[in-house]
Amino acid sequence: MSKVPVTVCIIAKNEEKHIEECLRHLKKYDMEIIVTDTGSTDHTREIAEKYADKVVDFEWVDDFAAARNYCASFASNNWILAIDCDEYVNSIDIKVLRILMQKYPRYTGVIRLKNLISRANGETGYVSDDVPRMYNKNYYHFAFPIHEQIRFKDPAKGEEAMDAFLIPIEVIHHGYALTGEDMEKKQRRNLELLHKAIEMNPKDGYNYFQIGQSQFVLGDLDAAIEAYEKGMSLLDSTGNLYVPEMIMSLAKAYRAKERFPEALALMEQYNSIFDTAKFNYLYANLLKENDQVIKALMIYVKVTMMKDVDTLGENLLSCYANIIQLYEAMGNQQMVDIFTEKLRNCEKERERVLNS
Repeated sequence: MSKVPVTVCIIAKNEEKHIEECLRHLKKYDMEIIVTDTGSTDHTREIAEKYADKVVDFEWVDDFAAARNYCASFASNNWILAIDCDEYVNSIDIKVLRILMQKYPRYTGVIRLKNLISRANGETGYVSDDVPRMYNKNYYHFAFPIHEQIRFKDPAKGEEAMDAFLIPIEVIHHGYALTGEDMEKKQRRNLELLHKAIEMNPKDGYNYFQIGQSQFVLGDLDAAIEAYEKGMSLLDSTGNLYVPEMIMSLAKAYRAKERFPEALALMEQYNSIFDTAKFNYLYANLLKENDQVIKALMIYVKVTMMKDVDTLGENLLSCYANIIQLYEAMGNQQMVDIFTEKLRNCEKERERVLNS
């Protein structure tokens, strides 16, 4: 079979810890690989040259989108797959990927990314996120200097919703499994770039959302809530991909500050709009915490049957555990047994992901 008409584009700076494993995983799929080095002082470039088809240099200008677009400009193919150095590709169904590319030439491709995270108790867990990462460079490019996003090249399309397909790929992201000190350093850097972006575009709700995310990670809940609420106030549409994440994050921040009625009211306001597994799971948790257990149980069960249930990551374990607890309280042993078996299978999947 001919070479896959996809170029994997990677930007890197001082990534010798991860980049060899990243490129080693990618090499077997016969796709063009381009690495853009943004100023490494370690062995990143040397390692990249062992695997990549091209390694090019980019003078860092505090703009991740600019670096990604520069990298894509060297691609021999129109289809671009953006991967980070700390993301390892476990599998790709190349046959299905070819079919999707032919069927949807103007769509973007979404990775259901499995993010390894460090828990407060020192254990490693994982959460999943759907992230647009594949696109045809004739129609799309990256925008935003920090937390860059795929956007239409045509300015007339503005913030129109982009059609997308789910890429048949498993990618494990190691970048969130950081020590407290490393994570704080990363978030402080992000905040500096985000505040610069707001100076340039003070009415962009996306940047306020990302400020809230960084403040939440740093533990400043009041600053996080202020940023999320500012982002919500700037919304002119609920169609942007980040909007449900911002709503859920604000609800979680309210809950962490014990502002339970506000958290539940926010989720109820938007629940009919965002009918996703993640949104319903959080809504069910808030209902359970507010003693609306029957309604919570119904939504938990609904979540387990949704097409995007994989986006819950290991939170699916908690979903099953809550269902089992509520059915036990009702004395329904048959349903307890059914969901206990599902829980065991979910535990096996968790171990597979963490050890892959």
